[in-house]
Amino acid sequence: MKSMDALEQFGCNVFSDETMRERLSPETYSALKHTVEMGGELTIEIANAVAAAMCEWARERGATHYTHWFQPMTGSTAEKHDAFLAPGPFGQRPLISFSGKALIKGEADGSSLPSGGLRATFEARGYTTWDCTSPAFVKTDYDGTGVLCIPTAFCSFYGDALDEKTPLLRSMECLSKQAVRVLRHLGFDDVKRVTPTAGAEQEYFLIDKSHFLKRKDLVYTGRTLFGAAPAKGQELFDQYYAAMPEKVSAFMNELNAELWKLGVPAKTNHNEVAPSQYELAVMYSSSNVAADYNQIVMEQMRRVADRHGMTCLLHEKPFANINGSGKHNNWSLVTDTGKNLLKPGKDEIGRRVFLTFLIAILAAVDEYAEALITSCATPGNLHRLGSHEAPPRIISVFTGDRILSEIEAFTNGSLSEVRHKEHMTMGVSTLAVLYKDEADRNRTSPFAFTGDKFEFRMCGSSQSAGFPNTVLNTVASESLKRIADALDEADDKMAALPKLLGEMMKKHGRIVFNGNNYSGEWAEEAKRRGLPCVKSTVEAIEALQDPKIVDLFARHDVLSESELSGRKEVYLDSFNHIIHIEAVAMLKISRQKIMPACVRYSLTLSSAINEAVKAGIEPASIKELLIKLNTCMSAFSGSIETLSRALEETCHADASERAHALQEKVLPAMERVRHAADALELIVDKEYWPLPSYGEILFHIN
Repeated sequence: MKSMDALEQFGCNVFSDETMRERLSPETYSALKHTVEMGGELTIEIANAVAAAMCEWARERGATHYTHWFQPMTGSTAEKHDAFLAPGPFGQRPLISFSGKALIKGEADGSSLPSGGLRATFEARGYTTWDCTSPAFVKTDYDGTGVLCIPTAFCSFYGDALDEKTPLLRSMECLSKQAVRVLRHLGFDDVKRVTPTAGAEQEYFLIDKSHFLKRKDLVYTGRTLFGAAPAKGQELFDQYYAAMPEKVSAFMNELNAELWKLGVPAKTNHNEVAPSQYELAVMYSSSNVAADYNQIVMEQMRRVADRHGMTCLLHEKPFANINGSGKHNNWSLVTDTGKNLLKPGKDEIGRRVFLTFLIAILAAVDEYAEALITSCATPGNLHRLGSHEAPPRIISVFTGDRILSEIEAFTNGSLSEVRHKEHMTMGVSTLAVLYKDEADRNRTSPFAFTGDKFEFRMCGSSQSAGFPNTVLNTVASESLKRIADALDEADDKMAALPKLLGEMMKKHGRIVFNGNNYSGEWAEEAKRRGLPCVKSTVEAIEALQDPKIVDLFARHDVLSESELSGRKEVYLDSFNHIIHIEAVAMLKISRQKIMPACVRYSLTLSSAINEAVKAGIEPASIKELLIKLNTCMSAFSGSIETLSRALEETCHADASERAHALQEKVLPAMERVRHAADALELIVDKEYWPLPSYGEILFHIN
């Protein structure tokens, strides 16, 4: 009964289209709807009417404040709460008020938010402006009080984008423009808008809060800097899709209820491969709204977990030796007439449209592979990509053999016949006949076609979904523009299309790979094909200054050269700060926790040796253990000092130089410290070891 009630409350805290229709006049609703669907500015009169209705609705749900909810270049969200109050007559109580001006425009102190040099430190003024394409919502605390959250874009005093939302919205507009042009040439004159859609599969870990608080590496960095492998990991495959512990199930039930109230269409929950790892998948929506939804999901995961005595870890690699977490971004294109352009058509026209857009995406991914890699270049993903759990830093596309054969037929001048889905039986009369999809899934592919969408699997679990979708939309826009430009010049467009797409496949077909992306053979094959392999996070970030990428974003008015340069500086600074924090945390824990514990244990062993000698017993095994302990302590001490010196040597003024030094000197030194500490953990008595072990953290939720 409770689950049914929770579903029935779906969207109750969202100022949705249905709510606006009920509370706004027909004229106001129509004007707002036109802006949402077709673009254009709202008059202040319309804004005032919307603000009054929104304020009344929000107060009915316990909201006393409102905030312009925006997404600076930190990977998370930002908010400043203002009460629904305005000055009354002098000396009298203030008035309850929320104006159209307050709805449309806000001011945020941008001096402490990253800008990458787009403004000076002393230039503090920044503006937020209402994004009416993403619905406002009321976020409530456990006591029932709430705040009205108004999704907004964030820019500098001079109009430079300082957030994730602004370039994403720009990319959606340019993609729609080019996609509509192509569709016009294919005979679809009724389509006025094409919307890129996305749906994120969010992976995460849940651990006991008491264990989290005892691990300062988790507290400060989000990942364990130390930890010997437990006796059992994920080798038995008994975690994936397993029955959930009751405490985790209770967490998920409350999480779903909270997300549904906020209009987030949370669909699927399940255990992931690693112990204590889980996944939540959300149904698709426009890529802008999907990015907003994902921020809400991550915030609610943390809040709800805390109420259940657990901590939600969103870091891409919180634990070594087991799988890390990603954010699989399922991306497609949908027209305002309801057609999914990446769904194989059932007739000749539908197949032509599908193959045109499919080939356009293949070409875009091949030509701008570095940009896609850059969009996922986060410090957390540094530890995840390339392992046997996540795609390598080589972009390829999985299509499946059946789709690939259709592409080849079409580009050779003929459309293959529409094939009915194959069916199979399980050999049991009481089991239903199964109809197979167009292709199998390839979980090793970084960019896989999955039947009616692409799954971009490189995205990191903690990062914003904004920039990966911005890059996807922009590279697709360029590819579609080239097709539209070529068809503009063609007399017989239907005759010219296969030849044009054939030329694109001849140039970019190397991007298709339907095999195992985790294999070493693929790395060699990719090199022979000339596919780029960006070997490091810093190299990926610096690709943002590649003239080809700069030109791409500038020509489509998604990011200017200065905005892109600023973004590169922000990402480098973030990398530098995060690695520096990790190194400092490692040094402190090593010196203040682990080494003292080892010393205490060595004293205990020494005392035991002395007592044994007094008793006339030769303590050979204890002596051997003490020698081994001291040898490991010596190696540990040496690695600590090496790391300390390496960190001191990275204090370069230039962000790029420092990033390279941190990556090439500090990170390897940190690995050596960890290796030495983990060896000690296997020797030191558990009663002395100062950190909860992997076994305790991953297999015990109290």
